[in-house]
Amino acid sequence: MKRAHNVLELIGATPMVRLSRVVGEDAAEVWGKLEATNPGGSVKDRIALAMIEAAEEQGLLAKGGTIIEPTSGNTGIGLAMVAAYKGYKLIVTMFDTASRERRLQMQAYGAEVVLTPAAEGMRGAIDKALELKREHPDYFLPQQFMNAANPEIHRRTTGREIIEQLDGRIDAFVAGVGTGGSLTGVGEVLKEALSTERVIAVEPSGSPV
Repeated sequence: MKRAHNVLELIGATPMVRLSRVVGEDAAEVWGKLEATNPGGSVKDRIALAMIEAAEEQGLLAKGGTIIEPTSGNTGIGLAMVAAYKGYKLIVTMFDTASRERRLQMQAYGAEVVLTPAAEGMRGAIDKALELKREHPDYFLPQQFMNAANPEIHRRTTGREIIEQLDGRIDAFVAGVGTGGSLTGVGEVLKEALSTERVIAVEPSGSPV
């Protein structure tokens, strides 16, 4: 059993399991990567740590500094966890109908949650974060949808883990699309290392993406 000196060491290196009941016995092998085993409960722990470490290296985030990010989901939880360990303050902007459970989880890590009107959607949360950034130029705004550290961490870790765990026997990679970071990063590694031709993005039919 793995032993870690801090919670950040538990991010990544997640297990894989064969999903034997998803397809018939004579069909393809389907494997799932259990990103829920990350300490914050999702794949977003990877990008939370990566974006903060990249900001530290680039001098964008000073010791004891403040991070602000518009998010209604798992990225906020990941950022809250990493910020708590590293001693940063985190402010999350989110619309007021977003999951109460996630809001409470972020607050349990010490994050401040600023609510915006639900009618404004995610745009309202983004605008509020940008407003706070203008008022406090020293705040660090990761901007997960635009941050190069997002797909890069999946190139360096997630994609390589999958190749090693499946001994390079991968015909297709299927992933949902949020920011597109995991799909892009893992997909690029598989195409480069194994010439995997099928990288498939999955989105709800009503999604604006």
